[in-house]
Amino acid sequence: MALPDLSHLARDGAEIAVRVTPRASRNAVEAEGGTIRVRVTAPPEDGKANVAVQKLLAKALGLPKSRLVLVRGATARDKVFRVG
Repeated sequence: MALPDLSHLARDGAEIAVRVTPRASRNAVEAEGGTIRVRVTAPPEDGKANVAVQKLLAKALGLPKSRLVLVRGATARDKVFRVG
């Protein structure tokens, strides 16, 4: 599955809310009705899922992963990333 083009969200200082599903059968980013859902195969242990989400979301945004910072939801399914 191809990643959606989310480059219109990649503005400095923008906060992007995502809903995460860890241990999914495949990695995917879905944007529907203003909601961004990210599915990753990584388990939610030791921050592995957070790193996988950051990498996948950065790819969909067309940014290097170092420009995305997790600001809320390190241990929750609902997360907020800031573009820096």
